[in-house]
Amino acid sequence: MKLTPPKQWVFWVALVLAVVALVGALGLFAPVAGFATWLGIAAWALLAAGNAIKGF
Repeated sequence: MKLTPPKQWVFWVALVLAVVALVGALGLFAPVAGFATWLGIAAWALLAAGNAIKGF
């Protein structure tokens, strides 16, 4: 399996999701605290897809 670097927008969206997940997990932003785990998983999945799928 050959990996390719993700497009820039995929990286930034994944980074924002990961930061929001971290802030929610730490309890600093209560509205997303319940979704912190899922946001972290979504960030990881998006970045993994960006690496695995050419042109994404």
